[in-house]
Amino acid sequence: MHALERFTKKYQLKCTLSFGDIYGQVAVWLGIVFLSLALSVGLMGSQPIIAFSLVGIVMVVSLPFLLFSFVTTLFNHIEVVQLDNENLTARPAAFQRSEQD
Repeated sequence: MHALERFTKKYQLKCTLSFGDIYGQVAVWLGIVFLSLALSVGLMGSQPIIAFSLVGIVMVVSLPFLLFSFVTTLFNHIEVVQLDNENLTARPAAFQRSEQD
C-alpha cells in the first residue's frame, strides 16, 4: 500500500474557508484600484502618459499581493482531521488549528 493511500484512510482534509473571510482583502484592493483611477483621471488632462502608466503599475504591483493574501488565507483554513477507524467519523487531530490562533 502506498503512503498516500495509508494517509487518506487515516486522515481527511477539510477546508473551512467562507466567503466572509476575504471581504476585507477585496475591499482594500478595490480601494487601492479606485484611488489609482482617481489619481489617473486627475492627471489625464495634463499628463496622459503618466496617468495610463500609473494605472498599469498599480495593477501589476497590487495583483501579486492580492493573490498572495488569498492563497495564505486559504492555507490557513485547511484542517487535517483524523478519521475514527470504528465508524469512519471525523475527529479532530492533535495538530489541528485551534480557534484561539
